[in-house]
Amino acid sequence: MSSASQALLEAARLLTGADPKLYRIVLLSLQVSLTAVAISSMVGLIVGATIAVSRFPGRQSVVVVLNAMMGLPPVVVGLAVYLLLSRAGPLGSLGLLFTPTAMVIAQAILITPIVAALSRQVIEDAWQEYREQLKSLGETRWGAALTLLWDARFSLVTILLAGFGRAAAEVGAVIIVGGNIDGVTRVMTTAIALETSKGDLPLALGLGFVLLTIVLALNAAAYVIKESAQRRYG
Repeated sequence: MSSASQALLEAARLLTGADPKLYRIVLLSLQVSLTAVAISSMVGLIVGATIAVSRFPGRQSVVVVLNAMMGLPPVVVGLAVYLLLSRAGPLGSLGLLFTPTAMVIAQAILITPIVAALSRQVIEDAWQEYREQLKSLGETRWGAALTLLWDARFSLVTILLAGFGRAAAEVGAVIIVGGNIDGVTRVMTTAIALETSKGDLPLALGLGFVLLTIVLALNAAAYVIKESAQRRYG
């Protein structure tokens, strides 16, 4: 039997046997990414909706910058958060570096511009369609933003799922601020990189299968939600 086939069989055994190390890594990955998405959604959706229904000097520049921030280099974000949380940094006294909290911060910084920029476009399209109707009902811009957020909730869910997928697949920023400490900050992406370099292919493959399954499930969920919304609301 080839080494590749043996590694695949061993990876399957780890998955079906509920290997504690593997599932501890998966659980931490989900906890970190879901927390980052929750924070990003609270900030990004509000920012995106507010920009969508507002008109102010320099708005176009803000939109351009927001769109550009969707492509923030993860390693640069990781370095910035590292400097912020290091002992010599302004928040060094909090002792957050090389903890899951630091990883959440890094992921949230990466995801928030994505959520804000995409939700801004969705809400702005809805605002163009319903602006006169909302104004006739006496809605303020803030009230209109909240109404449109609810009206576009299905589209926004797909944006949040995309944000979660981006967070779950992140490696550069989290390894800088988390340190890839076994049992403390080791998540799926950093564990895959480490175990592959060590030659522990079964664990790397097992984690890869889980990560791939999560990504596929997210894409399937986004598709189902979009199709269901279109059938129900047109």
